[in-house]
Amino acid sequence: MKNTKWLLLMAMTLVLSIFLAACGGADEKEEDASKDGSKDDNATETPKKEDGEPDAEQILNLAESAAIPSVDSAIVEDAVGFNVLNNVNEGLYRLDQENKAIPAMASEEATESEDGLTYTFKLRDAKWSDGTPVTAEDFVFAWQRAIDPATGSPYGPFMMSGTVKNATAISEGKMDKKELGIVAKDEKTLEVTLERPVPYFLSLMSFGTFYPQKEEFVTSKGDAYATNSDNLLYNGPFTLTDWDGTGGSWSYKKNDEYWDAENVKLTQINVNVVQDSATAVKLYKDGKLDRAGVSGDLAMQYSTDPEAVLQPETSVFYMKFNQKKLKKEETPLANVNIRKAIAKSFQKEDLADVVLANGSLPANFLVPKDFAFDENQKDFRDISGDHLTYNVEEAKEFWEKGLKELGVDSLELEILGGDTDLSKKMDEYFKSQLETNLEGLTIKLKEVPFAVRLELDDTQDYDIQISGWGPDFQDPISFLDLFVTDGTNNLMSYSNKEYDKLIADSKAELALKPQERYEAFAKAEKILLEDDAAIAPIYQRGLIFLEKPHFKGLVSHPFGADYSYKWAYISGKE
Repeated sequence: MKNTKWLLLMAMTLVLSIFLAACGGADEKEEDASKDGSKDDNATETPKKEDGEPDAEQILNLAESAAIPSVDSAIVEDAVGFNVLNNVNEGLYRLDQENKAIPAMASEEATESEDGLTYTFKLRDAKWSDGTPVTAEDFVFAWQRAIDPATGSPYGPFMMSGTVKNATAISEGKMDKKELGIVAKDEKTLEVTLERPVPYFLSLMSFGTFYPQKEEFVTSKGDAYATNSDNLLYNGPFTLTDWDGTGGSWSYKKNDEYWDAENVKLTQINVNVVQDSATAVKLYKDGKLDRAGVSGDLAMQYSTDPEAVLQPETSVFYMKFNQKKLKKEETPLANVNIRKAIAKSFQKEDLADVVLANGSLPANFLVPKDFAFDENQKDFRDISGDHLTYNVEEAKEFWEKGLKELGVDSLELEILGGDTDLSKKMDEYFKSQLETNLEGLTIKLKEVPFAVRLELDDTQDYDIQISGWGPDFQDPISFLDLFVTDGTNNLMSYSNKEYDKLIADSKAELALKPQERYEAFAKAEKILLEDDAAIAPIYQRGLIFLEKPHFKGLVSHPFGADYSYKWAYISGKE
């Protein structure tokens, strides 16, 4: 969602909003960063569209909120990149129309050993877009490349360490990448060995970092690999065309070599980057877009429109507090009372209802609502409760205490945000709230394109950053693992040994004890938020789109990539 890394999500995005990793990590579409996993029966499903016969012409026109930073599965870390990757490539598994992970490049369900540590996959007869077969070696090469420190993958170590055998040691440069727990037994048989039992492992197989890459093609392209649409190979429903590596437009075309091409109805999808909601709505009304995201005043205006679609999300947005600028110079945000003061000093309800006005929910949490459920189907939010709720009086007390500990009577801090209209509006809201409620605080705003934000995040060259995360799979660890000490997505120098132990225990002795594992997660979330205020939760994203009635079959995913166009089609367009 990314971060992708973010999602960094960072991260991870309203078609015109703020960030993600991630995770992936994310403008909201920039936000993010990443997501994945199979869907629980309690999760919200995309409303089913009315069936109809496909039109003769199957061309779709869409908008994205940011340009594509990369489509290299070892490098992708943002929501836009993962969306593209999901539609032009495919892993062992794919999220289906019910958001369940089903065999894709795998021809059948994997065989699992009794101890839960070894999975054997049989591959179907599938081809790359150049007509050559997809083989087990393509997965071995791609996974080894993603975990190789020389590649600099933001997601490889994050997704594989502690999961795939030897991944941690390889990512730390202590072992050769060929020792990774993945072996091609023959051209169509793949064996994966894990470090520990992972209940959600098969859902991970639909995530972009685990997609295959053809070694001969990648090495022949060298540094030019994945720099534009001509320097990529595809094994998914569509191929990417007309992408020059930097531009604000691209197209998808149906991939005739795709193993399930007969079920792909769209022949072409034209995509343009549109960062302004008003522009997107105008293009939609003029018939130049088949779907448009709306936000702010426009969201309120169009919320009752018959063509409006409300899309609940599992992405959560928050302020990241960087405790060491450029990873070495301690900042005032290293003071826990300063962090708590900021986290409790802004009104989240008004932000969600008035500024965003898109169905987003105020968040006093990291792990989202209606996302993770224990063995008794109890929402994790009911187990963990609320943290860092808005309270101006408490915020002022923390602020005065923090200033005294720092030996100052004022502070100037910078908020790093996106360059979309909604992102700028949000940043202004935070500036007003914080400066009004915390005497002596001056907020400077730095609003930059998404790619620049990723660079500043990587180097930790920021004070406060508006970030977000979309989950990679359906488990609280997808969020909580972000903030372990020295984690690849912990780019704010946060560290708490008790927190680290709880997360480590959830992967070890508690891995097969679901109730105790969820209790450990609740304790960890309390430490992260209530005790340390390492981040300041803001909202759980909701999106409003205007969608043409003739646009049918779009599948929205609550984990991994945001959308699949494989089953989409045009029916009844005038």
